Amino acid sequence: MSKARGFLQEFQEFAVKGNMIDLAVGVIIGAAFGKIIDSLVKDIIMPIISFILGGEVDFTNKFWVLRAPEGYVGPETYDALSKAGAVLLSWGNFITILINFILLAFVVFCLVKAVNSARERVFRQQQVEEAAAPPPPAEDVALLREIRDLLKK
Repeated sequence: MSKARGFLQEFQEFAVKGNMIDLAVGVIIGAAFGKIIDSLVKDIIMPIISFILGGEVDFTNKFWVLRAPEGYVGPETYDALSKAGAVLLSWGNFITILINFILLAFVVFCLVKAVNSARERVFRQQQVEEAAAPPPPAEDVALLREIRDLLKK
C-alpha cells in the first residue's frame, strides 16, 4: 500500500510542478495558434494564390480518383466521392496542410529568434551593469578601512 501511496504522491509532485503546467499552457496556446495559421492559409493565402493563378483554386478539393465505387452517379467532389467509398488521393489537401506547416514553422522560428534576441539583450545589459559596478575591495583593504574608521572615532 505504501508503494501505491508513494507512486501517487510522486505523480502529484510531477503533475503540479511548474514545468508540467508550463507545458500544458504551451500545448493549449499551440493548438489555438494552429487554428490561427489554418485560418491564415485558408482565408488569406489561398485566395491570393487563387487570384494570382487567375481562377477559383481550392486545393482542398484537388484529388485523383484511384478507384471509383461501382455504379456511382453523383457529384465529383471530394466529400461526395469519399462518402460513397471511393479511394482518393487528395493531393490538394496535402498541399494545404504542407503550407500550414511551413507557415507555422516560420512563425515559430521568428518567435524563437525574437525571444533569443531579447534574452541576449538582457544578458548583455547585465554584463554592462556588472562591469560598471566596481569590484568589492580585497579582504585586507576592507580590514584596513575598518581599522582606519575605528581610529578616526
